[in-house]
Amino acid sequence: MNNLTNPTFGEAALIALMGILFVFAVLAFLMVILMISAAIFGAIERKKKAKAASKAPAPAASPAAEEKKAPLAKGSCGDLKLHDVPARDAAMVMAIVADELKTPLNELRFTSIKKAESEEAK
Repeated sequence: MNNLTNPTFGEAALIALMGILFVFAVLAFLMVILMISAAIFGAIERKKKAKAASKAPAPAASPAAEEKKAPLAKGSCGDLKLHDVPARDAAMVMAIVADELKTPLNELRFTSIKKAESEEAK
């Protein structure tokens, strides 16, 4: 390797291999540093949460808290009460309202849907 301005094929391949190995070694080193820092910051965060949990008083158990509820759907804003309205009809009403308002359905909050009495039924 006396003349690097005009290396042979074998010398060029060796130089390229050494460059690739160096890049992978640096990437592996950076990955290890990131993993160590993530572990350190994760441990600090867990200690903070544990300290905050130990300081906070335990909430009193209530009957409502004991009852397990199904998790809400993604984008859901809470419970919906239907009063004498089938779920299919309520879904149609919500879709129509969202379409008329030009607003995504998950940005609207419906708390209750009740069937209105018509003038003819009275």
